[in-house]
Amino acid sequence: MIVLAFETSCDETSVAVLENGKVLSNIIASQLFHSEFGGVVPEIASREHLKKIVEITEEALSRSKKNLNEINLIAATSEPGLIGALLIGLNFAKSIAATLNIPFVTVNHIQAHIYSTFLNQKRPEFPFISLIVSGGHTLLILVNNYFEHKILGTTVDDAAGEAFDKVAKLLKLGYPGGPIIDKLAKQGNPDYHKFPLANVKNYPLNFSFSGIKTSVLYFLRDIDFENKRSDKLVNDICASFQYAAVESLYRKTLKAIQKYGIKNISISGGVSANSCLQKKFLSLNKEGYKVFIPDLEYSTDNAAMIGLVGMLKYKLSKRKKYYSRESFNEKAKPRLNYENF
Repeated sequence: MIVLAFETSCDETSVAVLENGKVLSNIIASQLFHSEFGGVVPEIASREHLKKIVEITEEALSRSKKNLNEINLIAATSEPGLIGALLIGLNFAKSIAATLNIPFVTVNHIQAHIYSTFLNQKRPEFPFISLIVSGGHTLLILVNNYFEHKILGTTVDDAAGEAFDKVAKLLKLGYPGGPIIDKLAKQGNPDYHKFPLANVKNYPLNFSFSGIKTSVLYFLRDIDFENKRSDKLVNDICASFQYAAVESLYRKTLKAIQKYGIKNISISGGVSANSCLQKKFLSLNKEGYKVFIPDLEYSTDNAAMIGLVGMLKYKLSKRKKYYSRESFNEKAKPRLNYENF
């Protein structure tokens, strides 16, 4: 089965071609210009997807050495994400499927992150605990089998990646903040200052990053950061904040795997590329656990993971008629319940 997949949920226009789950091409065009605004501007993101999607599709097909007539299935991200950006990819993908009269499958972006580690040579066995950490999401999920998920914990305020971006903004380091803080933290002292590890009362597996971010804000005021700013000070603050953020993720995940007695752990999403996080979690391999982290290309938003999940969803579905051309004019089905997706 050859799949053509589209991902346009936020600020990456990505198109991929997969054959029987193997990635033949995975083109990602990142909208780096959002850095001048300090964050993603939804309307501008949508317009950029519209400008790029044909070009990226042609490049993905060219690199895969496949043409449209060889495609068997079309997949596209449907939720969650910026509605305008999602509609660009969805409508473009649906139009191609209708024209070619081939099946079309919508994919939940969170589900795609769960299975992104399946694009690696080594993949986790069921059941496994999935930690998803990105700019918009932080979730702990129990994965018992394909599409059998149970959300164990989620963030009650900021997502992990969002906290990195906001702290980077406080330090005037630019956007996106994750890669910058990770780089500077390597030269800093994580013990310089102890930022809080937030606990959510009565919900031990839920996350909260707003408090850590606010703690950084007050700390900068207390030390008169603007007047005492130095490279060393910035590096130390980055290292201390990063330690607190990663430690929060680590401790919650450890609670989950101990509670459910599971040895396989999958970590995905853009923040999974953080070097401190990887070092911390991979140390669990020495304790008998098996930790899986996707390659960098598949950690951020990408169409390859959408294509893989689209293929799995189509093959495992008993309702093939819903993915046919005739279904395009049917009344829209209810959205997936986010708590039981």
